[in-house]
Amino acid sequence: MDRRSFTKLALSGLAFSFLADSAGRAMPVAPQPAPPPVPKPPVPGPLANQPYAKLLDRAKAALDEHQHMFELRDRVALADFNAPSRELRFHIVDLVGGHASSYLVAHGRGSDPEHSGWLQSFSNEPNSLASSAGAYKTGTIYEGQHGRAMRLAGLDPQNNNAEMRAIVIHGADYVSENHIATWGKVGRSEGCFAVARHMLPQLLGLLGPGRLLYANKLTSGVA
Repeated sequence: MDRRSFTKLALSGLAFSFLADSAGRAMPVAPQPAPPPVPKPPVPGPLANQPYAKLLDRAKAALDEHQHMFELRDRVALADFNAPSRELRFHIVDLVGGHASSYLVAHGRGSDPEHSGWLQSFSNEPNSLASSAGAYKTGTIYEGQHGRAMRLAGLDPQNNNAEMRAIVIHGADYVSENHIATWGKVGRSEGCFAVARHMLPQLLGLLGPGRLLYANKLTSGVA
């Protein structure tokens, strides 16, 4: 074999070896940039514009504070005692869908001794006949002296006597549009969340056991 043929064969072998080596190794791939984070949907606008928006924020904070007590976090109830009793001030808020259903609700006679139609103060004391502020957990539905009713457990120091005081949700004849038309306000309870009888089944159906009810008045120095 002459020198020229030998060189040609050698170069052919070297090229084949290089190609085989290249085919056997993975070529480095440039790292791809991470996709931008998907923004979370904003809080539904209609709720943010409601008069009870600040109370709803308090309720959400209470859900976090008592998170070990609540597996159901899709809906909450608000008793907005900043409003007078003639207004729809008991709201069941759908936190997923961003809408609410609203009802009349009475406050305790001990919270409004002059029967002005406005809650003046809260109390957790037995026999005070007053409403109590704070977070409640809804309980079982039962038949009692007011008919169908729902038990409540107070979760905060300012309402932890709720069960002992038999503070519940129940229907009452003195909570109605007709009563407001006659007196300009609804009647007073003994501290319970009394609602219109004809609305009680709907309200209890939406709320159900195991959810948060948050009651408060956020003005006039009442916390």
